[in-house]
Amino acid sequence: MPPNAKGQVRYRFVVDVGTHPATGKRKQLTRTFGTLREAEAEYARITVRRHEGALVPRHKLTVNEWLDQWFAKKAEDLEESTISTYRVTLDRVRGRLGHIRLQELTEDDVEAWMLWALREGRVRATKAGPGLGVTSVEMSLTRLKEALNRAVTRRLVAVNVAQEITIPRKVRKAERQAKAEVPPWGVAEVHAFVLAVKGHRLYAPFLLSLMGLRPAEVCGMRWADLDLDQATLVVANTRTLMGNKIVVEKDAKSLAGERSLPLPDPVREALRGFKAAQAAEKLAAGRVYETSGYVLVDEFGAPLDVRQLREQAYKVMAGNALRRVRLYDARASCFTYLANHGVPDHLLARWAGHADVRTTKRWYVKPDVEDLRSAADTWSGLTGLPTPVVREM
Repeated sequence: MPPNAKGQVRYRFVVDVGTHPATGKRKQLTRTFGTLREAEAEYARITVRRHEGALVPRHKLTVNEWLDQWFAKKAEDLEESTISTYRVTLDRVRGRLGHIRLQELTEDDVEAWMLWALREGRVRATKAGPGLGVTSVEMSLTRLKEALNRAVTRRLVAVNVAQEITIPRKVRKAERQAKAEVPPWGVAEVHAFVLAVKGHRLYAPFLLSLMGLRPAEVCGMRWADLDLDQATLVVANTRTLMGNKIVVEKDAKSLAGERSLPLPDPVREALRGFKAAQAAEKLAAGRVYETSGYVLVDEFGAPLDVRQLREQAYKVMAGNALRRVRLYDARASCFTYLANHGVPDHLLARWAGHADVRTTKRWYVKPDVEDLRSAADTWSGLTGLPTPVVREM
């Protein structure tokens, strides 16, 4: 090229990079450099990448702009509550990485964000707060990796720079040590809770929770889903909260979640009593009563949500000096008991609403020391030593 207005010599080349997928027209790239060496190096890089089929055209798309595009497409296949979760997890990334051009994002950038998020990621107003939990950071990393994988497929970037970023083992271990897991209720605690709620208006819904139903499944249960004569129920509808405020109603969590279960006799009788009580409440309330068809309603027929069900359970726990656990963890109490008493794996998974029993056993079967007592008794046979006779004093 001739010297420019400042007398500088520039080096430019034009190279074919394929054809446009829609029109079939030839696509070309033009590059300009200040030195011949730079121009030759870039020309070699482009031609080699083109030969390998891995050439990534340059663009100015930022991380935020790509996340917007990716999320808009992804949201087409997501439920409303899941969309909200995705948005929150991506927002944690946007603040510090969103302004960077997608092609300039590096592994160091992602790792620096991860360490910052673990250290002070809970931003409050304009100030940084304490660090985010490992699970929260891992969820954001997972979504970012997913978006970058798609960018690689679309040939917007050559590699996924976040692919090998993982939360350090020491950080995971430190969090586990600082945050002791609250174990679910054992059998004796479940018995105490059942005795405490025997006269409670929500006795029947609480028993449904102890059957291993998710709180959202209990709240979404309709009388039409129950056959009290045949002692069966169908789990087909859920009512959950988005952002702990907005009620979202949808079908079961998955195809496996849509399931039919037998009703144990105590639960069937409790439901019959609850149905009769609701009929009396409807008669007393008159025209103000709301006929919604849900099982879990208040005295005027208005459906209760998962937060209200949870708060009622906590009141019972507090009023009866019971160890406070999440109502959701009644699932673990249920499936641990069933597994300990010989329910086969395939039936356990069906009852839980899981397609894979490994999910049930990994997250919901949590034997405690007393559950292991029979194993200790069995072990004694290995030694050949007689079991000592304990005499009453």
